[in-house]
Amino acid sequence: MDDTRIWTAGIVVIGDEILSGRTQDRNVSQIGLWLNLQGIRLKEVRVVADDMGAIAEAVTTIAGRYDYCFTTGGIGPTHDDITVDAIAAAFGLGVEIHPRARAILESYYETRGGVNEGRLRMARVPAGASLIENRISGAPGIRLGNVFILAGVPHIAGQMIDALTGTLEGGRPLLSLTLGSWAPESEVADILRHAEKAHEGCQIGSYPFFREGRVGANFVIRSTEANNIDRCAADLASELADAGFETVPGGI
Repeated sequence: MDDTRIWTAGIVVIGDEILSGRTQDRNVSQIGLWLNLQGIRLKEVRVVADDMGAIAEAVTTIAGRYDYCFTTGGIGPTHDDITVDAIAAAFGLGVEIHPRARAILESYYETRGGVNEGRLRMARVPAGASLIENRISGAPGIRLGNVFILAGVPHIAGQMIDALTGTLEGGRPLLSLTLGSWAPESEVADILRHAEKAHEGCQIGSYPFFREGRVGANFVIRSTEANNIDRCAADLASELADAGFETVPGGI
């Protein structure tokens, strides 16, 4: 493994229900956290409608721009679940019933009314694709090259990415440490900038909040090296203290 290489990924969230606001996405957070543990940086997220052209354009762009592309949503049993068709068309492939996916569904639904036309749709894959295990509802996810097609239901998508743990090439996991402070961002911007510049390989994110009638911020230090994070955190806390702002490890 090349520890210096930065592996990247993007996510395409698919579904009219997300865009309408009726459903709140929870997959981006869990996939992003999981990617960090795999040593892969999430660089971009797109949310697109249940539209063949929109899905195809987003997936081909993300898959071409980053090492990995993950999609969530649109692989269920109904007529508007068109993700498989859109991705197959985007890469000039046909759609086929995957024999192992069919066997999995037949076994799962054996005591649940059997496989009907709608349920069989969940065995459809772009030609040549492989499967991602789904221990909850049987219907598998799909891998096509560097594209990973996941369910939209968060707990099922979570099981699918868990099944992928340790199977993707990645770099060092991105570690993080949080310091909280009742410090207005505008008053400590130069301190943050100086601390980040002084510690190569560290990034400092500032996340302001307003609570109890006061303003403050949580500062998240990220790096692939634990020692770098610890040194940066110590220096940042010292500089903030010199400016009159105490810090709280773990955040506020």
